Amino acid sequence: MVAKSSTANENDSGDDVAAPLDSLLVDAVFSPVRRFNPGMSGLRFGARLLVHPVSVGRRAASVARELGKVATGFSSVAPNPKDRRFTEQAWSDNPALKRVLQSYLVAGSAARGLVTDADLAWRDRERMTFVADNLVEAASPSNNPVLNPAALKAALDTGGASFVRGAKHFVSDMAVKPRIPSMVDTTAFEVGQDLAVTPGAVVLRTEVFELIQYTPQTPKVRRVPLLVVPPTINKYYVADLAPGRSMVEHFVACGQQVFMVSWRNPEKQHAAWGLDTYVQAVLDAMTAVEAISKSRKTLLFSLCAGGIISSLVLGYLVATGQENRLAAFALGVTMLDQSRAGLMSSVTSPELVAAASAKSRADGFLDGRSLAAVFAWLRPGDLVWNYWVNNYLLGKRPPAFDVLYWNADTTRMAAELHADFLQLGIENSLTKPGRTTVLGTPIDLSQATVDSYVVAGIADHICAWTSCYRSVHLIGGQSRFVLSTNGHIASLVNPPTNKKSSYRVSDTTPQDPQEFLNSVEPTPGSWWTDFVDWFSRRSGAEKLAPKTLGDAEHEVLASAPGTYVFAS
Repeated sequence: MVAKSSTANENDSGDDVAAPLDSLLVDAVFSPVRRFNPGMSGLRFGARLLVHPVSVGRRAASVARELGKVATGFSSVAPNPKDRRFTEQAWSDNPALKRVLQSYLVAGSAARGLVTDADLAWRDRERMTFVADNLVEAASPSNNPVLNPAALKAALDTGGASFVRGAKHFVSDMAVKPRIPSMVDTTAFEVGQDLAVTPGAVVLRTEVFELIQYTPQTPKVRRVPLLVVPPTINKYYVADLAPGRSMVEHFVACGQQVFMVSWRNPEKQHAAWGLDTYVQAVLDAMTAVEAISKSRKTLLFSLCAGGIISSLVLGYLVATGQENRLAAFALGVTMLDQSRAGLMSSVTSPELVAAASAKSRADGFLDGRSLAAVFAWLRPGDLVWNYWVNNYLLGKRPPAFDVLYWNADTTRMAAELHADFLQLGIENSLTKPGRTTVLGTPIDLSQATVDSYVVAGIADHICAWTSCYRSVHLIGGQSRFVLSTNGHIASLVNPPTNKKSSYRVSDTTPQDPQEFLNSVEPTPGSWWTDFVDWFSRRSGAEKLAPKTLGDAEHEVLASAPGTYVFAS
């Protein structure tokens, strides 16, 4: 796979080429700690403050006045009522702890305010905001074992045993990658027993993937099958979690023929697997699905990084005159246009990309545990310090939660795929017709005519919803956009039984994503229901459900969830 052009593009600018994909994958090689060093952004931040002495002086005076009120007990500063770190009554009743907390809140607000006062350019503002936010999160008194009242109470109640357990948990976590607090009790689940239990069978196994066909649960099924392409980061069963929370289970129960790609966890000898390898794998899976279901078309639904691969498949099919093999195309929390996507667009460079590619090529792969650390530090309050307190200060085991179990079940990424993703991200080449070449064919997503369905999460900390939204204008054809009220994974794992969920959906997609947000009213419930209705209208008439799985050329090789999912 190639993502380059023979001549420089005069419209390319340093502010627009860096992107979340490449930065995530750079951080996974060099550690996310590099982002805590503001570099030249820090110097420019200091210089900007020097030219705004009035604003800085006013803020310093305001902080001094408020700290004076804190010291004398007259301050009204209080944490957000929804801030779970400070729900213990002692934070408000104990005079000393109350003053510590108020001082922290005043200082944190001032630190964040200074970034605003500096009036920095976009890239510097994003970097300094990240540094300020992380330092403020880390400095929280709730993270301190001698200040956290819940930790002190637990130690008193257990005679210090909670601190001993916490120390053991700390040593255990720091002994192995990714060296962050454990987020889940990994003894609580077992793949094939509690997770990934929707009945089905492996009907094709290649060196790169297994293809799972799910057993129909209705007397009749729709003629056009649905092929799900999961991310190459982590394992496929994010789409088949516990019963009642499984997307696959829901689609099968609605009368859809469903197939799933289960990627192999690559070893060092698979270092040469790149985007061409994975695009060809999806094409091979489509061929098998079409043969088994006796259909000329496939509904292609892809999740997260799997959506990038499938978008290349779409571009290839369009360019080679085979787009008619697709009945519809759908993306879940996938970002194709990666320009100007917040922090992650501001902290990388072509030099870092080249160095990261060289490092993973030397190793043969990118370790998925390193990528897990990167994702955690994107939301340190929820994914790092929350578990720091629970595991180490309170001495408790982390909770049992299926999504977090899946999140901890990491996979490796082949070195060539890592390099290809980095190049795709740093050049943002999917937005430039003909810039990306896959299987020897230049692609242009704007030439697609197939209907598409794009899902994003308004609280997504990895793929900003406004960036996902741009896909509806990047891909040709008629698009339907769905904005879930949840985050990255919770937007996908969103069963109709979740009564707290809602989503916005419309076939009208103005250029400005904020216009979409302001003009479309939320719909209570899960977008799964809307998606089933959407793809059902593109799945053809019903037919009798097959009595057996596979066909003469695709015999059943193993029961679902297959064998590749168990590789560590």
